[in-house]
Amino acid sequence: MKFSQTQSNFYSPRGEDFPTALSSTTHLGIGAHADDLEILAFPGISACYGHAKNRFSGIVVTDGAGAPRTGAFAAMSNAEMIPQRQKEQRQAADLGQYASVIQLAHPSSAVRQADRSQVVADLVKILESTRPHVLYLHNPADRHETHLAVLLACLEALHKVSAAAHPKEIYGCEVWGDLDWVPASHIVRLPCHAPAALGSSLLNCFQSQIEGGKRYDRAALGRRHAQATFGNPTQPDSDEEIVLALDLRPLLKTKSSPTEFLAPTLDLFRKETLARLEALSAKP
Repeated sequence: MKFSQTQSNFYSPRGEDFPTALSSTTHLGIGAHADDLEILAFPGISACYGHAKNRFSGIVVTDGAGAPRTGAFAAMSNAEMIPQRQKEQRQAADLGQYASVIQLAHPSSAVRQADRSQVVADLVKILESTRPHVLYLHNPADRHETHLAVLLACLEALHKVSAAAHPKEIYGCEVWGDLDWVPASHIVRLPCHAPAALGSSLLNCFQSQIEGGKRYDRAALGRRHAQATFGNPTQPDSDEEIVLALDLRPLLKTKSSPTEFLAPTLDLFRKETLARLEALSAKP
């Protein structure tokens, strides 16, 4: 299968061919950058790690050329950064026992343009080939513009694929910005049942980022532990690591835009937050 960018590549840790690896995929993550999968789709990676039947595949949409860099990577050019980040993503696929990883290598600037037809076409091919049960995406409240652009491309692709290719579960997960502000009735708590060191080890594969000044390994682990503990003030923790997500299936079932989808959640957050304050501040 060919994709639109010449630098795109497919990798299977087991050496499987494209149809075999993708058709066996049960859990699929689509992220904007190398290392986004290991943050937003970690519940899916965990669900498949060491499992006989569940298999995780990941899609990285951009080439990652514009990543911040310091230290040993400070002098690395954008052209040199692309194969470096692709190498790191393949290492994470090996460690995480992925079925496959596809790096589409679209420039971030192109993904953020109004015309994302090439990205959408690539994603349609992948979604039709994988037909996953569970899909992990960026969420519409993410603060990173490229993440949002990739989400929009994913939603457009989902509307183009056949109904048979629609996942049973679609989650918009945390990366840039937590989702702990979302009212309990609107949030999904995704446990991460994996060996304790797996999450940090996966992110440590991305040395161009870790040594480049972004300690995602520590930050992502800390957030998952925080979400597990601070989810409910009156009950003991039920899981050690949690990723928070929005259920994005309504965006597939209806014609509502991501803005229309998110607005009621924002309105409810405002309503519930002010109601708690007002109830305690009311004069006797």
